[in-house]
Order: sequence, then structure tokens, then C-alpha cells
Amino acid sequence: MTYAVTFLGTSSLPVASSGGAYRIWSYKVEGSNTEIVTGRRMTMAFPGSVTVVDPSAYPGVDALGGTLVWRSPDGTRQYVAARASGPGSVVIAFVAAAQTSSGQVQLFKATPGNDLVEVQFEAVPDGGGASHSQRLVVPAAGAPAFTGRPLYDFAGSLPYDSELFGVYQPLSGWVGATAGMSAKPIHPPSSDIGNLARENFHGSDALTLLQPGLRALAERYSAGAGGALSPVGLVNLFREYFFEFDNFLGTPSGHIWVSPGGTVEVVESSTRRTLVEKVVEQSEEVSRKSEESLTDQTDVSDAVKEENSNDTKLGVSATGGVNAKIYHADASLSFSTQNTVKRGAETTHKRARTQTSKVTSEIKRNFKTTFRTVTETTDTSSRRYVLQNTGTELVNYEMRRKMRKVGIQLQHIGTRLCWQIHLLDPGRELGLGDMVHVVPAPDLGAIQKPEKIPEPANKEVPYHFDITFQHEQGPDEEAELTYLPESGNDCRGFNDTPDYLPGKDDIIQFCFPKPLPPVPEGYTFSKVHSLDKHGAQVEFAPFTVNTSTNPHTLNVKMTYANFQGRKSLPFDVTLVYEPTDEAKKKVKDLNDAAQAEYQKDVDRLQHEAYGQAVRERLRLISSMRLRSSEDLRNEERRCVFRKLLKQLPKDIYPTLNNNTPYLEAEEIQKFFDVDEMLYFVSPDFWRAGAVNAPMPSEDSTGRYPVRAIPKPEPGKALPPLAGQTVAGWYSGADSYALPNSTSPSPPYEWRVNYLISEETVPAPLGSSLGWLIQIDADERRNEFLNAAWAKVVLPVRPGQEQAALAWLKKVEGEAGLGKTYTRQDDDPADYQGKTVGQVLDLLATHLRSLAQEKFDTTLAADRVFENGFDPLAGGFRPAEPYQIFDQWVEVLPTDQVVAVSVKYDPKTGQQL
Repeated sequence: MTYAVTFLGTSSLPVASSGGAYRIWSYKVEGSNTEIVTGRRMTMAFPGSVTVVDPSAYPGVDALGGTLVWRSPDGTRQYVAARASGPGSVVIAFVAAAQTSSGQVQLFKATPGNDLVEVQFEAVPDGGGASHSQRLVVPAAGAPAFTGRPLYDFAGSLPYDSELFGVYQPLSGWVGATAGMSAKPIHPPSSDIGNLARENFHGSDALTLLQPGLRALAERYSAGAGGALSPVGLVNLFREYFFEFDNFLGTPSGHIWVSPGGTVEVVESSTRRTLVEKVVEQSEEVSRKSEESLTDQTDVSDAVKEENSNDTKLGVSATGGVNAKIYHADASLSFSTQNTVKRGAETTHKRARTQTSKVTSEIKRNFKTTFRTVTETTDTSSRRYVLQNTGTELVNYEMRRKMRKVGIQLQHIGTRLCWQIHLLDPGRELGLGDMVHVVPAPDLGAIQKPEKIPEPANKEVPYHFDITFQHEQGPDEEAELTYLPESGNDCRGFNDTPDYLPGKDDIIQFCFPKPLPPVPEGYTFSKVHSLDKHGAQVEFAPFTVNTSTNPHTLNVKMTYANFQGRKSLPFDVTLVYEPTDEAKKKVKDLNDAAQAEYQKDVDRLQHEAYGQAVRERLRLISSMRLRSSEDLRNEERRCVFRKLLKQLPKDIYPTLNNNTPYLEAEEIQKFFDVDEMLYFVSPDFWRAGAVNAPMPSEDSTGRYPVRAIPKPEPGKALPPLAGQTVAGWYSGADSYALPNSTSPSPPYEWRVNYLISEETVPAPLGSSLGWLIQIDADERRNEFLNAAWAKVVLPVRPGQEQAALAWLKKVEGEAGLGKTYTRQDDDPADYQGKTVGQVLDLLATHLRSLAQEKFDTTLAADRVFENGFDPLAGGFRPAEPYQIFDQWVEVLPTDQVVAVSVKYDPKTGQQL
């Protein structure tokens, strides 16, 4: 007869103040009535690292009655024995650490001489055949070490928060028409794939991939991208629970010594929280105040939620009114829900453990406490500690931070069949927000305009000269006769004496050269005007000036003269001088120089205003309040669904006429939960042409180039930065010398850079990559705008799995559904020998049965909210549907500090 050993589990010690560090461990040893008789002692040997408490320490515990405990002389074995109270079985119970592990266990029976004889046994229910040693659940090695109370003390505690997420896995085997036709354009038209048409995905040849194009498509992509060809997949939903455990004191953050009779007041200043206050006053003088907290999260559940909402690698689905974050796992060759749950649990375990460890570390770094010791109560801080030493010895106080323990568990809560489809350029139809920013023109009043030097005007110089009566012959000595120019010599005046009068004819001088005053500097003679005769009866020929002489000479020639008995006649003229070209140019040069200096000051002010305008715009852009992530995800989901409808065959969802296809829309919503649609965006480097994009040059501007400095027109003032709306982060091309260049004129490389200042927050993701940036959106939206494509996943409504598969066969075809399904490990036995389509039908039937049992599955999913925290032995187990499968504890600091009196050994320096 072979013995059988069953681990019955652990139970709490019925002893007050025992805590949960130790529990009663029970094993049942079964055998035949002849092998195990009443009074027979059976002994189990555990690894020597297991510490078993002497049962005499718990005299009132009936389960420990008769238990014997001893260790082997070499310490490699821990023995526990008990006597059978009846034939056929014996229960071995002992007290050990509550933490579980696994180890090799041996079984012994006592002979009449009390010698131990090793026997073979089976481990129930997980063991194999009978053996002298079996691996069983055993207590963890060593004595239990807890910071605070053990986990078992918190059994039944309800979670204070939870986070819902899931793992999506495509199911390989089915070749969808939508994915298959997307591969057609990249293949030559003469190839089998290039000749594919959508109708080729239907019919008997498509079922078994006998059609040449489908066979070539499957051979080309199934090995590496079979999951992408398939139109179906599974989403396993998980929930992460957060439990509040006990508090404990952490490591010291400060020391204070208080002398006997002394009093010290300690003021704690916490610098972990920042507030931004904004006040908006309206014309009605109503004041509205809004407060925005910029504090980093101080709770692990809040931090996990925040990181999930900002993670661009997650798909988002609205599940039951809650945004569920969906991770993407590798394609699954198994259609079994058991296998997909296990693989989804592995992905969830890795992701959640890494994530909570990360956010816990960030929270720890977020706390900073500063202590000040003061002698007077002059600080008005809200946290003050008064330490008083009333004894006669020096007291050392350690300031220890109060720590929190938060328990985390993961539970599988459901599986959904899904339809997946790929959409190119998903964010093309989304509009961007333009920030309105009017830049005022710079104030030029501080710059004095130059006074324009007028051009030199003509100068009028009065000039006086006298003409004397110069009589050459004749009797007119008294200058009383009238004279006219002599014929043949107009420089002489002639008066014909009558023949009856004796004497000669009278002749006088008619031409008089008159020297002119010096010509003013910078001027040249122009003309003579404004002659004043002072009443003389004289006529002149037009004045001429001989400018070749120095000084110039005014040529005066009379054409008629009567001196009226006077020997000399006075005359006044005005000499007109005009500025020389050199004088005009000199004045123009002076004016141009003054204007250029003025323009230089204007340009400097304009450039300063331009720089300030750019800085101000960058500051405003970087401080733009982000839109709600829920609104952004809803917009993206609607945009994605629009593009999805456009890709459907026209007989499934007609879009070319003006009639509203509401019947087709109702059909789609009947089979698929549109509100829970999720999507995964592909990185921008997969975009067509992204790899071979042209290198930047000096003409590159980026997505949103900074505007050039405008040149004001005469008489008009322009703002320093053209344009009143700003759509994104500014960019521009800059050049950099290539390294290791020995040329006197080193070659340059160009890059499209983005602008920053000391007042701007860090630029958003994608700024260095030339992404299209939406200034009021989060990183996920920017990734969506620049994505090459999106994988859209539509969950099938529970209970509609079979109908949805039938509808999908009309949309995606039946290519590959007639191929034999390759059964994987742990797949149900009825999958053997079935085709891919038949296994999908079995999967749909199974999921529909779960939906019909929704009451039971709902209770299983919500068991934690009903029963509270249930410690998971070992901390992890293979995931089963609707079970808790993972557990761990995170330690978080708080903003509270406790003063603890401690003593140290003066010789060793160790704490006593």
C-alpha cells in the first residue's frame, strides 16, 4: 500500500495577540488500516531551513496535541511527528511561519523499536508517481520577518481603489480580406498577391488557401505576421486592487539631542506640494478663483492611473463606463481561453509589477522634509513638535518617517472575442487648436526721429553799383541829352547833334563791367533779377555775368540813357546764387546718415520686440492647459470609427448615397460594442517614406516655422511677429559644422530645431522628430496624429459571438478557415482534428455560455469587493478565469514624522 500526503492548508492560531506571522500548518497522511493503525507515529521531514515552533509554546491549542518536533544533528532536516488517533490516517499539525514556499518532503513511519523507516508516498493532488521525496507546499525558510503586521492580519480588508486593464492577443490562422488587400499594392501586379481581389477571399478555394494569391499571401506573412492577417483576437480583462495595510516607522530622517531639562521645538517644513492660483475678474466685479494642484501623486493607485493615462503604448477602451487600458501581447496560436488567460496574466504580471515599483520609487523621491531647530516660538508653521527632556540624562530622538504598506492583487475578470482591422493615417481628419495671440506693435516713441536738414535754398545777395556819366565828346557836358546805342558799336551811347548846331555829336560810355562780390561757399551764380533804377531814365540789355573771372564780373550794357543832368546814377540788383551739387549731396548724405541711425535703433527695438514676442508665445504655448484625456480619446475613437466605416464593403455599409444607412449601423452595433472600441497606434517611423525622407537643408522650416521679422511700410507700424494664431511649437533650420573637418570652410549639416527658453516647460514628445504637435493635447494625441496606422479592435458583445463571426465572414471572407487547426498544449481535447473555422465556432460557443452564466461570472469578478483581501499563498499562481493570481506589497512614505527616543552603546556605537 502506497501512502498519500495531502496539504490541508494553514489556519490562524486561536491565541490572543498571536498576530499573523505564524500559522498552524496541517498535512494529512493516508494509508491502509494495517499500515496506519491507532497510535502509529508518522513523521514528515522538511528542509532544514524551515523553522518550526515548539508546540509547548501553545499549550491550549488542541490541534497541536501530541506533536513532536526535532532537528537532525547536522541541521539539514526538520522533523515533525504525530500519532494516529484512528486507523487509516493521521494529521500532522505544527506552527511555522505564515509565508509559503515549496520544498522536498520525506515521509517516515515508526517501527516497534521507534526507528524511522523512510517510505514512498504520493503527493495529492499535484504529485506524480510514488517516490521517497515529493515537492510540497512548505513554510518559508527561516523565521518570519515583517515590517509591521503580517498580511494574514488584513484578511477581509476591502480595497480602497482599483484599476481596470486588459491584454489583447490576435488569433492566428484566419486570413482577413481587409489585411490581405492592404498587402496587394506593394507587390507587382503580375504576382499572385498583386492579382488578389476581395472576392478571392470567399469560396471553397479560399477556405483551404488553394487560391494562388491567398496561398502566396499566407506563405509570405503567416510565419512573421500571422496575427496581423487575422481579423479576430481575444481581450482578457484584469483588475488591479489596492489594499490599505498597516503603518510602520521607517529609517531615521534626522536626529535631535535634548539636554536634561531642555525643551526643543522642531518645525517640519514639507516641500512636496506646489499650488498655482489664477484669478479672473469680470466686468460685473465678480471674482472667480480656481486652484490647480501640481503636486506629484502620493498614492500608488493614483500614480498607476496617471501613468496608464499617459502611456502611449496602451490601447484605450471604455469598459462599463470606465477607461480600461489594454496592453498588446504577441499573437496566439492557441484559441483556448485557458491559454490566452495564462499568457495575458504573464504580460499583466510583468507590466503591473514593473509599473508599481516605478511609481513607488517616484513617490519616495517626491517627499522631502527639512527640520529646523529654533529657540523661540516665532514660526507659524502648521506642524510643530515640542520635545522636552524631564530626566537627568541626555536624550537622543530619531525623527522617523511614517510609512504605509499597500497591498496589490491582480484578478482576471473576463474574456472577449474581438474584430481587429488596420487603418492608415488615423489622425488625418483631426483638427488642431490654434492659440490666438495678438502681438502689439513696439513703441517707437522712445526713439527720437532725426530732424531732416533741409536742402540748401537759393541765396539772393543785394548788389549796388553806380554808373557814371562818361562823356567822350560833344557839347553835352551837363548830361542832359538822351543817348541811344551807336550804330556799329553798342557799347557807346550816341546823341546826334543837329547840323544847325555847331560842334560834334555827343558820345558816352554804354558798357560797364562791374566786379561782383565773392560767391558764397557751396554756391554758384544763377541769375540777376529785381533791378532797382531809383527813377533813372535808363534801359539795359539783359545782364550777363562772366564767371570765368575772379571775382565774377557783371556786364552792364545800357540801351537807352538820359542822366537828367546827373553825373552818376545809382542802381540796385539782386544776385541769385543756387547751391552746388556737392552741397546738395553733403546735405543728403547727412540726412541719410541720420535716417540710417534712426532706422538702426528702430530695427533694434523691432528685433527686441520680436524676440520678446517669440519668447512670450513659447511661454504661452508651453503653459497651455491640456484638454481632458477622456475627451481626446473620445475624439480619436470617433475619428477611427469614421475611417473604419469608410473601409467596409459598400454592401455592408453604403456611404456613396445620401441615404442614412441606419439599418446597417444598427446591425454593426448589435454585434460589436462600439463604445468599447480600442485602438493601438503604430510609431511614425513605419509611415511610408519616413525612412527615406529628404535630409534637412537651409530651406527646411519644420511643421510650424517661426515668422520672419516684418518690414514696416512707410507711415505704417506692424507688429513684430506676423500672424495672430499659433498652431504649434516653433521650429527652424540651423546649421552645424561637421566634426573632424580640416577644411578652412568646414562643411555643414542642417537640422530642423525647435525653440525653447528658460521659462518654457520641456518640449512635448516628438519635437526633435519634427512631429505635428497639438499644443493643448497630451502625448497620446501627438502620437496618434503622427502614427503611420492604427490597429482597431472592436469587442464583440457578450452572447453575440456566433452571430458576429457569421457577419465577419461576409466582411473578411473565409480564407484559411478550412485549414486544419494545430492543437496547442492545454487546448481542450475537442479541438483535436478540427478546422480553424470549427475551433472558432467552439470558442464562440464557449464565450456565449460564459455570457449566459453572467450572474456567476459577475459574482466571481466582484468577489474581492464582497469578501475583501484574501492572502494568496506564495504570492503568485497560474492564472485561472476569474481568479486572483498575483499579489505583492509596496511600501510608501507619508508626510508624517514621529520622534522616537533611542539609545546607543558609547563603546560599539550600536543602537541599544
